[in-house]
Amino acid sequence: MFELIVGFLIVLAIFDLVVGVSNDAVNFMNSSIGAKAARFRTIVAVSAIGVFAGAAMSNGMMDIARHGILMPEYFSFYEVMCVFLAVMVTDVILLDVFNTLGMPTSTTVSLVFELLGGAFALAILKIASDATAADGSLLGLGDLLNTEKAVSVIIAIFLSVAIAFFFGTLVQWLARLVFTFTYRIGKKSTSVNGKSGSLVGSSVKTGIFAGISVTAIIWFLLVKGLKHTTLMTPELNTFINENTLLLLGGGIVVFGALMTLLALVKVPVLKFVVLLGTFALAMAFASNDLVNFVGVPLTGLDALLDFRANGNGDAHSFMMSSLMNEATTPTLFLIAAGAIMVLSLVFSKKAQNVVKTSVDLSRQGDGDEMFGSSGVARTLVRHTTKMAQTISSIVPASVGKWVDSRFQRDDVKLEEGAAFDMIRASINLVLAGVLVAFGTSMKLPLSTTYVTFMVAMGTSLADRAWGRESAVFRITGVISVIGGWFITAGVAFICCYLLTNVLYFGNFVAMILSICLVIFMLVKSQTMIGKKSKDESTDALFKEILQSEDTQKTWQLLRQHINENNSRRLEFVKETYTKATTAFLQEEYRILRHTGEALQDERKEFKRHRRREIVGMRRIDSMVAIEHNTWYFLANNSVSQMIYSLKRLNEPCLEHVGNNFSPVPMDSAKKFLPLRDEVIKLYNDAILLITNGVTKDGAELIRMDATALQKKFSAYRKSLMDELHTTGHSIEVMTVLLNVVQESQELLSNLRHMLRGMSKLHE
Repeated sequence: MFELIVGFLIVLAIFDLVVGVSNDAVNFMNSSIGAKAARFRTIVAVSAIGVFAGAAMSNGMMDIARHGILMPEYFSFYEVMCVFLAVMVTDVILLDVFNTLGMPTSTTVSLVFELLGGAFALAILKIASDATAADGSLLGLGDLLNTEKAVSVIIAIFLSVAIAFFFGTLVQWLARLVFTFTYRIGKKSTSVNGKSGSLVGSSVKTGIFAGISVTAIIWFLLVKGLKHTTLMTPELNTFINENTLLLLGGGIVVFGALMTLLALVKVPVLKFVVLLGTFALAMAFASNDLVNFVGVPLTGLDALLDFRANGNGDAHSFMMSSLMNEATTPTLFLIAAGAIMVLSLVFSKKAQNVVKTSVDLSRQGDGDEMFGSSGVARTLVRHTTKMAQTISSIVPASVGKWVDSRFQRDDVKLEEGAAFDMIRASINLVLAGVLVAFGTSMKLPLSTTYVTFMVAMGTSLADRAWGRESAVFRITGVISVIGGWFITAGVAFICCYLLTNVLYFGNFVAMILSICLVIFMLVKSQTMIGKKSKDESTDALFKEILQSEDTQKTWQLLRQHINENNSRRLEFVKETYTKATTAFLQEEYRILRHTGEALQDERKEFKRHRRREIVGMRRIDSMVAIEHNTWYFLANNSVSQMIYSLKRLNEPCLEHVGNNFSPVPMDSAKKFLPLRDEVIKLYNDAILLITNGVTKDGAELIRMDATALQKKFSAYRKSLMDELHTTGHSIEVMTVLLNVVQESQELLSNLRHMLRGMSKLHE
């Protein structure tokens, strides 16, 4: 049975490698992808080479998986297997959930707190049973656990977030003062007018900047990326530590001169810096974080081999003292792990999803905002705006004017589809590498995930990418991601603590059930990410709007976008109205409940698409925008009111059916259904009209039919009021039915207003 568990741990290690790479891809790919430093497949290829090199040269094992958290000499083979299985099950599910949500988190934090939670569960049981050491003394929590590691990780969270954000903001602000947004990249210029200063002057600036960047990246590789590899001998490590300043100074001089010469012959050295930084971070990730994915399964394999050789078949009494020794990982395992990581990087949609979160939150221009607005974000924006105004009033006007001129972006042209420029991408990679390397040299356990993400957020803030229109959404996103990091530690600890107890007392039955659970969760997750990718691919039109520079073409694309969205919204309204009214008449509580949930989701989706279209309106000719703004908002607000009308219709129906009150009388239902079907027909006609192209005559015809149907509903409503006085029908059910009739009329009224706005929009 233990052989089966260890085999499953190894299988889980493969899944953990997949989801781990998906999570940590944001560390090394977000800057190069965001700046469009190269084609996507080139960026993936560079990252893949770095990942494979780092994995193949890694020693593949840190003591944290063996005796970094729990003291294995006091735990039996059975207890260790319970902890290891709980850790892997929790780790795969936890990371997969974060990746599905597109939220980057720390694999190191999750592993440490999972081990801590599992070990803590068994430590409590041992202390409660008065377990003793070999000398007969009672064991305490300090004997069974190494809590110092967990405390250092908690401190690292605060250090990573604060330090990275501060220096990201400061360094990017200084760099922008030097370079502005217009500079030379090889034979091109980032200015739409081709202005980038003299070739010599711009080459010297770019060369010095690239020289400093390359030196910093190589230092990062030596200090962090190669620290745990077979290439880093004690002699080489000592030489680097003793000659750090000489190596850094010499590197800046040599590489600065080389990069200046290359810039003079119009070689795009900034692209080289970005790709080199991507390679360095990818290599460091693989060489240092591989233990987070395979450390526990391989430790479990070592424990199994020791038990089979020396355990005499007694899993409950055989202690794991052998795990106190350092382990070496066979090269074949490292190469296999590297191959899996590379394949995951190339084919994982979740990796692209996590990268998208980081890139979108640091995007320079307008676009689709992934997150909504929160109270904390709104408060921060208000106070920060007031503080900025106070500082501006103190700074001399001439200084403020000069600084503002360095941040002028009106004539800037980014690479097609880029979220920001090469200067910011370079600083993201270089500064993240420097901070992580510095933290490593100072023995501070800084998280690569935390540093790279917060540096990216700091540089985007310094670049004034968080404007008044987007700041509240970006800050909400950052708060959500940071909150997820703190949640990771708590959830990892609690879940692994509970699961370890279940496995310990549930024996092999609980172990089999946990294996089935993780398989089910992974299958379900793959289904969810497939649906999400399909949904995201449906709005490629919005990307065209953002990339278009022709205002006339942008207006045509925007109208097409509005048509497609409104057509989908009307389809949703029609289907929801049909479901809600049918479920009310047939007393289907479950359908009404699901309808309410769907309406909540649709409201959020509607707001997201409305933000997109408002961004599109800003990109068309100003006179066209002024002329059509009123009609756009008339149509848009009418659709919004349809969703609210359905919500007002559904809630009383849900409460009525949920309370098992009297059903709708048969005669009243028979009179209502033909009117309901006419509403559905009008919505079908409107959908067809918008899909084929809105015309004034077509819209007017449907509007006249809607007016006539409203009058029919008024007559039906009057007949229901008469029935209340002449029949014995339940007042409760008739009141709800009257509400349904009233909201049906509102749907028709909103349809009329929406078609009026759409017809004017297309004149």
